Amino acid sequence: MPHSMTGFATISVVVTPFELTWEVRSVNHRFLDVSMRLPEPFRGLESRFRKQAAQRIKRGKLDCTLRGATASSSGLSAALDSAALKEVGLLEAKVLQAFPEAGRLSVGEVLRFNGVLSEGMQKLDDAADAAIHQAFDEVLEALVAARRAEGVRIAEFLYQRVAAIEAAIVAARPLLEASEQRYRDKLMERIERLNIASQSDRLEQELVFIAQRMDIAEELDRLSGHADEIKQILQRDEPIGRRLDFLIQELNREANTMSSKSQDEELTKISVDLKVGIEQMREQVQNLE
Repeated sequence: MPHSMTGFATISVVVTPFELTWEVRSVNHRFLDVSMRLPEPFRGLESRFRKQAAQRIKRGKLDCTLRGATASSSGLSAALDSAALKEVGLLEAKVLQAFPEAGRLSVGEVLRFNGVLSEGMQKLDDAADAAIHQAFDEVLEALVAARRAEGVRIAEFLYQRVAAIEAAIVAARPLLEASEQRYRDKLMERIERLNIASQSDRLEQELVFIAQRMDIAEELDRLSGHADEIKQILQRDEPIGRRLDFLIQELNREANTMSSKSQDEELTKISVDLKVGIEQMREQVQNLE
């Protein structure tokens, strides 16, 4: 089943004396684009985290955030780094001097500056390193599950729209011959009303030519073929978003041609309904991996 590119997952792990929390969210993107936000002591691990993400995810914009705090069960409390606090104070003073209307920093904002909490994640032993990477692997797995679940929902919607397209094709086919005959009768009526003298053979040739231009049987056949291919692609357990996007463009092209050719009110209504449904499919397919 297809996977969506939209999802969110979070997981926490205790690496004594800290509790670390991974948050990973993804949205649609043409390629894989990974953004990492890590506490200062973990910046050196960024390339390894990126490699982990690429092994699990093929497309989408990923925002990966690692947050750390002292675990409540550790019995430790964080100490403030006086030098870092002084530096933050000097920076704030310069900003306020340049922009007097700017608001002062809150306690929470101060604590988020790198280095302010001196008792913290200054060392990373092998056990902690393994735990953090394991937690990242688990949060990626949870994200994959979330994207899979969303992909199933999108696939079900696409199956419904394909069924609607097939129903429209079935409804349109019986109308073709009657539509052509009505247009032919209307044209002959106009010719008679205008009292146009024409050679019957030449007139018949022109009517055949007009009928060919109005014929949408080929468009219906191609719509049916594309619908069948979409159903087949939805069964694949691999990235299918780009292929489906191409097929949606083809569906839209056929529906537009059908609309431009149609001279029958009922066929025109069917083509408009087709275009609305195809646009709904296009919007959903944009989110598939």
